[in-house]
Amino acid sequence: MTHVLLIRLAGPLQSWGLVSRFTRRDTHSRPTKSAVIGLCAAALGLDRAADLHAEDLPLAQLRFGVRADRPGVPVRDYHTVGAGRFPLRPRDIITDPRRAAAVSRSMEGQEGTAFGHHDLANWYGAPKKIAKDPVSGGLVSEQLVRDALITERWYLADAVFLAALEGEDPALLAKIGHALEHPQRLLWLGRKSCPPSGTLSCGVYEGTIEEVFSAKALLPAAAEEPRPWAWIQSSPDDAEAAPINDQPVTFEADERAHTLRWETRTRITIAETATGWDVLL
Repeated sequence: MTHVLLIRLAGPLQSWGLVSRFTRRDTHSRPTKSAVIGLCAAALGLDRAADLHAEDLPLAQLRFGVRADRPGVPVRDYHTVGAGRFPLRPRDIITDPRRAAAVSRSMEGQEGTAFGHHDLANWYGAPKKIAKDPVSGGLVSEQLVRDALITERWYLADAVFLAALEGEDPALLAKIGHALEHPQRLLWLGRKSCPPSGTLSCGVYEGTIEEVFSAKALLPAAAEEPRPWAWIQSSPDDAEAAPINDQPVTFEADERAHTLRWETRTRITIAETATGWDVLL
């Protein structure tokens, strides 16, 4: 017999990237399995290099599904990074002798100027492209001036999702649920600027994801949609299944990897006998 842990994912903003790059950070229309498993791993206090298929914590092997109780509205953020000028710090002139000479010349005749409030015209404040100085032998920046980079970042505003993790060990699911309400690390909805609101863990239930989704009413503040869409992990042999590249392999910083899994998109009919919620919004 299988059991299902339900997870409420709600907040002012969410962002579930699939193919994000530095200048363009996308968001999927719904939470990804990789992000939700990462959320659980962080709550459990696991290291990034932890084995996601470990016998005692086989997080990656759990079957995944998500129900869009309120899909949210896509929001585009116009964002700039870099450029500008910054006050010089003592370490700036220690690590780069060129700064010491430049600031010395620029401060001539400016008695009483506080060092921490002085900056250099056309001098980028953060070190980039560090290399060895041919004169002093010290490490200096090869890039002293940099134009601002314009990035495009996408979010989902006012979305409410019900995620599900299915497995045969209810004790494991209960452990994950407890960790989500007592996390050992900070949690966010896909991106660090998107903290979750209210209750995350909504209990462990007997059955499959499909059965539990039908047996639970829409979350409070959800859209008035009697048959919400859901995306549920399935077998690649299913004729209606589509591949998605969000099955986590490892979260290790230098070796993060994902692989394909398959899921089906379906409408969930909420049963007339569906039970409601007692959650903190």
